[in-house]
Amino acid sequence: MNLLLVAATTFEIRPLLDKLTFIGEVDPQLSRYTFKKINLDVLIPGVGMMLTAFQMGKSVAVRKYDLAINAGIAGTFNKTLHLGSLVQVTEDCISELGAEDGEKFLSFFDLGLMDPDDTPYVSGALINQSPPTFACCRLLPKVKGITVNTVHGAAGSVALIIKRFKADVESMEGAAFLYACLAEKIPCLQLRAISNYVEERDKSRWNIELALKNLNKTLFEIIKEISS
Repeated sequence: MNLLLVAATTFEIRPLLDKLTFIGEVDPQLSRYTFKKINLDVLIPGVGMMLTAFQMGKSVAVRKYDLAINAGIAGTFNKTLHLGSLVQVTEDCISELGAEDGEKFLSFFDLGLMDPDDTPYVSGALINQSPPTFACCRLLPKVKGITVNTVHGAAGSVALIIKRFKADVESMEGAAFLYACLAEKIPCLQLRAISNYVEERDKSRWNIELALKNLNKTLFEIIKEISS
């Protein structure tokens, strides 16, 4: 089993890495680990979709992976999701890719720059239609995400993005990861732990510690299940 684990920062998955056997560094962003029967390539591309897309392209071009997991924290627009809880993002898009037309937003599909059903898109969305099933993930909500360059933190822009996309969560890497996996037909899972509600920025209301604790616990359960 060759597994690719992608996280924007080492900080987000450090507790998991401490449980794995380090083999060596392939390059500054990619390190190799093992756990029982699993070969794990851990990719830390950095924050944002540009770095993620570039490093994903490099990685999947030189090694065949049986599974890819994108793990990290995320903010949520959905107040029914609790801080620290985990979700599977099964639909994603780059919410800012398009043009403003007065008060309207036109996606690059609206602009006629791409067919909304060009592979791997389905009706203009990146959809993971067959995410892997793990015992610890069966009850996790499957949610819609958006991928952004600037996380939202003003009441007006938050209200607008909720109306426009009706998304549950936002991240800065998810769509880049999902595009690469769908294009290369790599089974994949985008696992996010909710660290905060998307609202006017107030980090005192966030719970990154709980989100990371639950994220790493679930990741380790997945790896143990794969290796059993």
